[in-house]
Amino acid sequence: MGVRGLHGFVASSCPHVCTVVNFKELAERHRSQHPGGTPTIVVDAMCCLRYWYTPESWVCGGQWREYYSSLREFVRTFTAVGIKLIFFFDGMVEQSKRDEWVKRRLKNNREIAKIFHYIKSRREQPGRNMFFIPSGLAIFTRFALKALGQETLCSLQEADYEVASYGFQNNCLGILGEDTDYLIYDTCPYFSISELSLDSLDTVMLCREKLCQSLGLHLADLPLLACLLGNDVIPEGMFESFRYKCLTSYASVRESCDRKGNVILAVAEHISKVLRLHQGEKKLEEMLPLGPNKALFYKGVASYLLPGQKSPWFIQKPEDVVTLDKQVLSMSSDPESKQEFPVCMDSESKQKLPVGTDPEFNLEAPMCTNTEVKQEDPVNVGPEAKHQVTVVLDPEILKVARAQHVQAESYLVYSVMSSGEVECSNSLEDATDQALPSQAFVYRPVRQRVYSLLLGGGGGGSSTGPAVKEWFVYSGNPLRQPDLVRPLQMNIPGGTPSLRQLWLSQEPGIQAQRLDTLLACFDLSSSREELQAVERPFQALCCLLVYLFVQVDTLCLEDLHAFIAQALCLQGKPTMELADLQEVDSMSLTSGEDINHLLVTMAEYAL
Repeated sequence: MGVRGLHGFVASSCPHVCTVVNFKELAERHRSQHPGGTPTIVVDAMCCLRYWYTPESWVCGGQWREYYSSLREFVRTFTAVGIKLIFFFDGMVEQSKRDEWVKRRLKNNREIAKIFHYIKSRREQPGRNMFFIPSGLAIFTRFALKALGQETLCSLQEADYEVASYGFQNNCLGILGEDTDYLIYDTCPYFSISELSLDSLDTVMLCREKLCQSLGLHLADLPLLACLLGNDVIPEGMFESFRYKCLTSYASVRESCDRKGNVILAVAEHISKVLRLHQGEKKLEEMLPLGPNKALFYKGVASYLLPGQKSPWFIQKPEDVVTLDKQVLSMSSDPESKQEFPVCMDSESKQKLPVGTDPEFNLEAPMCTNTEVKQEDPVNVGPEAKHQVTVVLDPEILKVARAQHVQAESYLVYSVMSSGEVECSNSLEDATDQALPSQAFVYRPVRQRVYSLLLGGGGGGSSTGPAVKEWFVYSGNPLRQPDLVRPLQMNIPGGTPSLRQLWLSQEPGIQAQRLDTLLACFDLSSSREELQAVERPFQALCCLLVYLFVQVDTLCLEDLHAFIAQALCLQGKPTMELADLQEVDSMSLTSGEDINHLLVTMAEYAL
């Protein structure tokens, strides 16, 4: 994440940029300077997941109580010294960063393949050096922090911008994360989560002013440097030849630096000694080889400007705009300019789906879309179709969905309603195991029914609602384009309720209607009475298990026993007891008898 090569450069060539600080002392100083104010740290939660999740047995995940205890201790430690924490989570992937998102997902696929190869070849748990964040951890963490009474927010754009903006606008003590973009933003101090000692509350502060001194730059030059080096907006290869030219003309090559370090120094010198001579007189495209990438480069630089900030490298007036792929980008730092505008788009795509998934597709973009979709369907259920779609949403309901999204109270809902586009990152799935389908396909029918509910699919029969663009990671998906997934009509006794009814109604019986809608999403309306007979805490579990075993015919009775045992046997056990449980080497379980023995052991422990 962040600026290419900057983290290594700071660590190896500019160690004085990093200073050990103590949060308790910083908080006391902040209170003396701002009487009546509460020292507040903005936490980039996505950067902290690895720090929080510490169990050695991480492949199967599941150590929920241990993880929750870790979060509780983290919050308690900061609260004890009077520091307030504000947690931000990623909520959207901006279109300008989609290519980078795809690149990382494909890299993750390779890492996951190595994990499964290790397990199969050695039949043991991989070490922490191969650690991969358990599936769904970020989503669960949001709700865990909210349960701990913490202010937890979900971004409407790239989270690092909202984190930096919040810290800047609210005079915060600092930002806690692990992303070199925070060295580029002109915002409050940036602290490293990886260097944090929770016992002492010591960590490392990375000082952007000292970085500028080392590079001979001003703070306002850092966004330009970041884009020339490459970041999440500007591909690293875009200015490779330019950086090479800077390096060849750089007369102060340091032997103590590697090539990447000297490239950073050379580009910084070019900015300070060449470009700055014409700053305010010439446009960037007159000084740099931007070519057809002019709009993207301007957008990259502007992405670091927080509310009220301007760049001395922009000659354009604040109201001037540039066009990027028919989307509008304001050159000012007005936060509204960071939002994607609804646009008319023309596109053509060809998509194959595995057998058993809903074959009906349509491309949808908010407000105005004119699309032709060529569909090659292996199930042979329908001819090629052309669709023209206009989506009109209830403004009040969209406002409610937005508020729930920002408050981290929902997942994917606002993305579906506002842009018709969603994504799901990697899961720990073995790409070579053909017996188990990917979770992307297992839960697709549920998502399709939810799409129908959110986008107003109408009456019975097949849905004619707009399709949703899904960027879901699964084996064999190169992620060159999204899957175009059409809503699937639900069968709800009494008809499908509107979102106004489900979200805003206070009428008697609305809870029963909500339950009917939930069961319909899983196509389990016929099992309502049986599920209601189960104790309330286990109704959701049973709902999920019934759905799962209907969808995946390779699951067996022992799998069901294992799911139920995990839910029943460990309730009420203290965290320390669970942490001290003797690990069972699941790689050595070779028969049903072994698994049954394990279940008996867990049941005995529960007693």
